Amino acid sequence: MEIWINPACSKCRSAISLLDAEGAEYTVRRYLEDVPSEDEIREVLDRLGLEPWDITRTQEAAAKELGLKEWARDDSSRDRWIAALAAHPKLIQRPIITADDGSALVARTDDAVQDALSRK
Repeated sequence: MEIWINPACSKCRSAISLLDAEGAEYTVRRYLEDVPSEDEIREVLDRLGLEPWDITRTQEAAAKELGLKEWARDDSSRDRWIAALAAHPKLIQRPIITADDGSALVARTDDAVQDALSRK
C-alpha cells in the first residue's frame, strides 16, 4: 500500500504510527514534494469513489484565494477541481491510503487505517 502524507500533519503521523505498530508494508509519498499529476489524482478519486471537491481542504489559504467554495460541483467542473488539486497539493485531504486490493481511503481516523490494513 501507499500513503500520501504531509509530515507536519498530526493525522498523517498517527496513521504512520498505527501502520508501523501493525507491521504493515507501505510506501510513503510526501505529496507536497512528490506532487501527484492530474491523472494520478483522477485514479485515486476513482479508487476512493469520490469527487475532487470531496477531498479538497476548503479552509486552506489557497482554496480561499481561488474561491473554491463558489465553484460548481458537477461533472463539467471536475477537471477544473482536479487541476487545482494538482497545482496546489496542499488542498488535498490527507492522509490517503491506496490499498493493495485497488481501493483507497482517506485515513483520518484509526478506524480508517484499520480498514486499510484489512484490505490486503
